[in-house]
Amino acid sequence: MLKRTHTCGELRSSDIGKTVVLNGWVKKRRDLGTLIFIDLRDRYGITQVIFDPAADAGAHTVAKKLRGEFVAAVKGEVRSRGDQINSELLTGEIEILATELEILNTSKTPPFHLDGEEESDDIRLKYRYLDLRRGHLQKALETRHKVCLAIRNYMDSRGFIEVETPVLSKSTPEGARDYLVPSRVHPGSFYALPQSPQLLKQLLMVSGADKYFQICRCFRDEDLRADRQPEFTQVDMEMSFAEQEDVFEVTEGFVKAAFDACGIPLEIPFDKITHQHAVSTYGTDKPDLRFGLSLKDVTETAGCSSFNAFKSVAEAGGVIKAICVPGAAEFSRKQTDEFEAVAKGEGAKGALNIKYLPGGEKKSVLTKFFSDEEWKMFDKAIGSKEGDCVFVVADKAEVANQALGALRLHAAKVLDLIDKNKFSVFWVIDFPLFAYDSENDRWASEHHPFTSPNMDDLDLLEKEPGNVRSASYDLVINGFEVASGSVRIHDREIQEKVFKLLKLEKDEIEKRFGFFLDALQYGAPPHAGLAIGLDRLVMLLLGYSSLRDVIAFPKTQKATDLMVGAPSDVNNEQLDELSLKVGFHDK
Repeated sequence: MLKRTHTCGELRSSDIGKTVVLNGWVKKRRDLGTLIFIDLRDRYGITQVIFDPAADAGAHTVAKKLRGEFVAAVKGEVRSRGDQINSELLTGEIEILATELEILNTSKTPPFHLDGEEESDDIRLKYRYLDLRRGHLQKALETRHKVCLAIRNYMDSRGFIEVETPVLSKSTPEGARDYLVPSRVHPGSFYALPQSPQLLKQLLMVSGADKYFQICRCFRDEDLRADRQPEFTQVDMEMSFAEQEDVFEVTEGFVKAAFDACGIPLEIPFDKITHQHAVSTYGTDKPDLRFGLSLKDVTETAGCSSFNAFKSVAEAGGVIKAICVPGAAEFSRKQTDEFEAVAKGEGAKGALNIKYLPGGEKKSVLTKFFSDEEWKMFDKAIGSKEGDCVFVVADKAEVANQALGALRLHAAKVLDLIDKNKFSVFWVIDFPLFAYDSENDRWASEHHPFTSPNMDDLDLLEKEPGNVRSASYDLVINGFEVASGSVRIHDREIQEKVFKLLKLEKDEIEKRFGFFLDALQYGAPPHAGLAIGLDRLVMLLLGYSSLRDVIAFPKTQKATDLMVGAPSDVNNEQLDELSLKVGFHDK
């Protein structure tokens, strides 16, 4: 085999006159009769190769056999393309005049065009090894490597050590469903794949590890979407004798290192907003701040109008909130109906609209229910002007915020308000420690049960749990929660109080978390940490819209691997060894 001397993406005009050997795949072949051209591709780029019988008749004869995705080795001279420069290629100023060619392997015709985007995701994932030859996926793999390397180098420079934690561990369900692994040695018992190394990294702090990090695999058996996979990778971090600001400082450093690795400028420190401000102003605890469109509370004005639907909501303790969409007065009925459908999809009863027409005229079902003075107060609160369209939702605060938050994003997409080249990176702080689960009539952890309460609210823990703030924080980038963390509970007494508030029985606590509570009695230091979603971070750095495009071998939205055919049946002998029997319960 001809031994490669250069890659297909590195040759430039300065290499003209050199004799080189390239190895790669045939991306495209053009036979002009006398001359044959191919584009040879590897993960570094593409180079045009020309076969001329006048230069080497043997190579030209072999080149007639080439087809798309054949694997080839080419030897030849680098020469200028003159005025036929291809500005779309890094190697567009040169070409290779071939003097020798080896076909290293043939290829069947691929089931889809590697340059096309029209094929279904199922076909792409079934033949993922072909899909990965595409340039944007090769770029994703390379970027992911660079980001991991930058993070590791940064964490090492800050005195952190990387420690691997077990993949086979104990089931302690407190979030999504666990993936369970049956034990052959202990029939009827199961391991669980980790949703995160949460308790293990806290135990490392008890052990004196002081500064731990890990780029680790995690598993959650939950419903999937574009930014979620059943197995994913996170950068896990924990620090002893640390407070919230210490975690912020280190995290901002390694996130900036990741951005630097991709050539993207990023200013630190990041801004901070409270959870209450994020939800009340943008309708979500992970707002995209690359555009405006804030939510306005008009309960005081609209609730006093003669519109009964508004009055009843205000009297019942609900809210009336609105969002002003600039330039949307020209929206058609169909477009405003789409906005209303978005609000209904988030649980609201609807979204009334007010169009601000030329000359100060308003078009809305609300016009006859507001006095002139009420309109003045309403317009001032909204900040509306001629040409705008205001959408109003009246409901419980949670529903109104969520519905208008969704409308805000819908408006930004419809009006193209989002600058794709801009990054909005900030911390959300002061989350509530608990959220009330009305279905099960109990308190649930807003993050996880090992999150420390804000020490200023400790006296409210047992008498007013709904008003206790947590010492937790999320990192939000472009409307995605990319990282989440907290100061941890390191005192057994406080941890037991939290478990009690969550209505966990004493036996259940001992069974699930006894080992952890025991550890807290042996000199557990104050500690804090965070986990950042590596897949999601790389997705955002590249501007991609799906996690599947930054994971080498992803699953479908039904958690299946179409390439290898997983999950799959196993034979009876394997089941017998595990003391398992496959069956289905009657519903």
